[in-house]
Amino acid sequence: MMLEGNFNYQDFVKICKMVHSITKIDIRLHNQDGDTLFQRINHYIPAVLHQPGNEATKMNEILHSLQANHYYHHINTFGLEYLAIGIWRGPSFYGSILAGPFISHLSVIELLRDIISKNNLPIGERKQLEQFYQSLPTFSETEYKNIGEMLVNLCGHDFIYSGAFSSGTPLPPLKPALQKTTIEGSKHLIEYRYEHQNKLMDAITKGDKAEVHHLIHSMTDFVAFSDRVPGSPIRSSKNISFVFNTLCRVAAEKSGVHPVYLDNISERFAILIERATTLSQLKKLFVVMANEYCDLVDTFATGHYSLMVKNALDYILLNLGGPLTLQLIADEIHVNPSHLSRKFKSDTGMTVTEFINRKRVEEAKLYLQRGNSSITDVAFMVGFNDLNYFTKVFKKITSMTPSHYVKRKSINLKNNS
Repeated sequence: MMLEGNFNYQDFVKICKMVHSITKIDIRLHNQDGDTLFQRINHYIPAVLHQPGNEATKMNEILHSLQANHYYHHINTFGLEYLAIGIWRGPSFYGSILAGPFISHLSVIELLRDIISKNNLPIGERKQLEQFYQSLPTFSETEYKNIGEMLVNLCGHDFIYSGAFSSGTPLPPLKPALQKTTIEGSKHLIEYRYEHQNKLMDAITKGDKAEVHHLIHSMTDFVAFSDRVPGSPIRSSKNISFVFNTLCRVAAEKSGVHPVYLDNISERFAILIERATTLSQLKKLFVVMANEYCDLVDTFATGHYSLMVKNALDYILLNLGGPLTLQLIADEIHVNPSHLSRKFKSDTGMTVTEFINRKRVEEAKLYLQRGNSSITDVAFMVGFNDLNYFTKVFKKITSMTPSHYVKRKSINLKNNS
């Protein structure tokens, strides 16, 4: 099958398969009309993020206006990023390759808050969206620029099929002296990890960012010296990073954070760690991991409550943007509503309604701080169906109205800028 003219369809399919295999990024091959000729897709975009119109046609129009040696980096309103590369021969445009979506933001939690606020998305969709964004490939600016340049070069001429030759020569055995040094270095790393493990576990379980950051600072300083392990500084640092990711996940789970919040974030950081190429990238990941896991503990920890109340809290936190009543929650977790009400008050010091309102106000404050949505939109996003009731509850909890809160935050931002 041909794209058009002298272009062999299978050549560009080969390019798409190769790039997908190396980068794990979704990739599509389109003809000049925007029709999809081939695709390798691992990430299916949630319905709430779909945009009207044919994205491929829009991309082709932009690529058609660019020179042949250019690629187009596109970021849509939902923060999803794409690379589009035109297929040219001389002055003729024959189609395009579209790679994405991916993200370049390390903190999905912060990114998602902005996206929900900017696009007025219902907060009830956040869990599904968080799982989707956590699953996306994450590339630094340098990395996605390199992918763009690679695609430009691959598409700029006829595909060259290569042969392979391997010497099959085994690596020489490690010298005894070097092996001893490596073992001693590994022993030192292990001793260091276990020395800090209990302190880190306790701090993360409490969501104590200050203490966690203090401990991380000493760990990242140590990681910077991991090049003392001969021949494997990055590998040694990655091993420590994997341990830290696991440590964070176990500690957060110990605090009562539901596994649904932990699975994707843990997997995503594991991928980011493996893809890191410098010690500075790994040090930055330490800080981002600590912040995100502590945020999860601060927001979703329920481990210090009785099983009944923990189940109720998990249900509330997973469905905060939807309708929530004592009867509905009791039915969902199969308990008597009166018994749940008494136990909930005993464990938390709040009624079920007071807890729901407090959590919704906490969410509302995050969106109001960003200033992307009206107060009415924020009220509906976090589960309030009545603006006057939202204002009343907000003032009761924060001692100010939502509009006063927005004004004060705006003044603080101006004073700090």
